[in-house]
Amino acid sequence: MNLNHKIKKRKKALETINELVNNASHLLLIHYSCESFYNVPSGYTPRVTTIAVRYYNTAQTKSFGIHKIAEIKKIPFEDIENNYDELEREMLKEFFQFVKKHKSYTWTHWNMRDLNFGFEAIENRYRVLGGRPETIDDEKKYDLARLLIDIYGVGYIGHPRLEKLIEKNKISYRDFLDGQSEAAAFTNKEYVKLHMSTLKKVDVFHSILDKVASGNLKTNVKWHEPYGLSPQGVYEAIKDHWLYAIIMLLLGAIVGAVVSNIMG
Repeated sequence: MNLNHKIKKRKKALETINELVNNASHLLLIHYSCESFYNVPSGYTPRVTTIAVRYYNTAQTKSFGIHKIAEIKKIPFEDIENNYDELEREMLKEFFQFVKKHKSYTWTHWNMRDLNFGFEAIENRYRVLGGRPETIDDEKKYDLARLLIDIYGVGYIGHPRLEKLIEKNKISYRDFLDGQSEAAAFTNKEYVKLHMSTLKKVDVFHSILDKVASGNLKTNVKWHEPYGLSPQGVYEAIKDHWLYAIIMLLLGAIVGAVVSNIMG
């Protein structure tokens, strides 16, 4: 990728972040947990366990979970597996009713991009169960994981990126499950634990988005790496630094004062 294209991608991603945050009243953060991809036959969509959607503006979170439906229907937790399809269908019905009311909102997510894991996977699972999903326009979906790569570069943090960002920025790990732990929780029928992890992840996304928007996200990137060491890259790096704005403000004030004295 040439330097000019790299800088343009960075600028566009930063503009996108600012637009999302500036339109906070219509910004949602979403994540979901599901059956392990490795436990389902090839070509089948993993079963969905829980979905969390957070309103960015208020930090209020709406959640959808099979264990919640089971509680309402008076189905004992130990019988959830025997009634999974029914419970999942009812949960997804509630979720898509929510989607229908929020189709004008923007939806920020982490790698929810395809039929394996993404909006399409949730929609397909509902179709399999006999439902008719509401679809969200692609231009309303923003992948925070990809935006961070566009801003900071592919090597901005180690793998797994989300966990490393949490460590680097001292974000609480409470209730967070990594992919392997989530798969184990599903196998062990620990649906509440999965639910809590999903809620935690939208909380983490909120923290990361706040830090990016304010310029305070800590990464492993050196100051020049997103721009390169060419004259243009160095200029862009200096221009984007907060000290540049202060210096330009002071210079403007000095020039204004000098012109005022000359004119006076």
